[in-house]
Amino acid sequence: MNTVVLKFGGTSVGNVDRIKKVCKIISFYKKNKKRVLVVSSAMSGATNDLVKISKLISHNFDKAEYDTLVSTGEQTSCALIAGRLNHLGIKSRSWMSWQIPVETEGAHSAARISRINVRELNNFLKQGGVPVVTGFQGINNKNRITTIGRSGSDATAIMLAKFIKADECIIYTDVDGVYTTDPRQYKNAKKIKKIFYDEMLEMASLGSKVMQPTSVQDAKLNNINIQVKSSFRTNTGTLITGLKKSFSDKIITGISSTKNDAKITIVGVKDRPGIAASIFKPLSKNLINVDMVVQNISQNGKETDLTFTIKSEDFKKTEKLIKKNKKITYKKISFDKNVSKVSIIGVGMITSPGITYRMFRALASKKINILVISTSEIKISVLVSRENVKKAIAVLHKEFNLD
Repeated sequence: MNTVVLKFGGTSVGNVDRIKKVCKIISFYKKNKKRVLVVSSAMSGATNDLVKISKLISHNFDKAEYDTLVSTGEQTSCALIAGRLNHLGIKSRSWMSWQIPVETEGAHSAARISRINVRELNNFLKQGGVPVVTGFQGINNKNRITTIGRSGSDATAIMLAKFIKADECIIYTDVDGVYTTDPRQYKNAKKIKKIFYDEMLEMASLGSKVMQPTSVQDAKLNNINIQVKSSFRTNTGTLITGLKKSFSDKIITGISSTKNDAKITIVGVKDRPGIAASIFKPLSKNLINVDMVVQNISQNGKETDLTFTIKSEDFKKTEKLIKKNKKITYKKISFDKNVSKVSIIGVGMITSPGITYRMFRALASKKINILVISTSEIKISVLVSRENVKKAIAVLHKEFNLD
């Protein structure tokens, strides 16, 4: 008998009617002779409400207590799902992560799952029961509850699929799959039937909200195929999987964009070995992620201009750190918060020359100025003015035949 892990996101369990619909989906798999394990997120909005309460209590809320607080949302949704399944005559019970346990390593609010004891879960599955497990959380070696980042229920489902040796892992959400770009940004976006782990990882890290990057990474490392489907429609979804020769030979699979980037340029930095490290060390210590980096050396070789991007929420902190950094001297510093990153992603570009030229030509045809460029084997990212994002997505979507 095949075993399937079904994960339901916050919008899928957002109210009583939606929970009832989720239980019908679970019932469908049971009727088709599947062993079913369910992972649930908190009801939509529940975690945000708990976060707001913590901020009213303290601006420096204890991290361990924060994880204990925000993990309670999943407890509610799992109990409601299990209660409804029992009402329908399907044997079920809820499991808190610490009851299994789901063991984690790392800091509070950013932990990673290291091991899951699945003995009791497997016994319950063999008895025909449906375990309903809290996503997004685990327990560390000090017996404290930890959380694994927002949208971490995906990671819980993927790791449970690994440890129980499931045949399928299906992520149910409010969209019916992964699209070539955000449909809200471009109405001609098309659903992708199959996508590689590496492509999905790039899209997730570059702005696509369908999957959390660490969850995709876990799936890739453990070779677990993921189906992304809608809990509101019966449409086929998107398969996230490894390389197979039968895949589409499309050069570009998708286009991602961001909304929360800021560009910083430090002009006239006195150039010497280690100067870049001196600039970025304080940012690293303060957990500020630096993305696109461009350095221009002056003709005399004595000065350099350094441009890089950060998340806009880190803007003020970054400005403060640079200005009080005594290890660097420079002529001036400029900031631009009205920028966005647009990226094309596809494993096909590895063997296809001319992609960079086509991308730049397409953007130029719409008079879109490129501020910064960053590349890897399977993606090209450009920084543009935020007002040009929709125009850039549209012209690139057409250029690479994604319409």
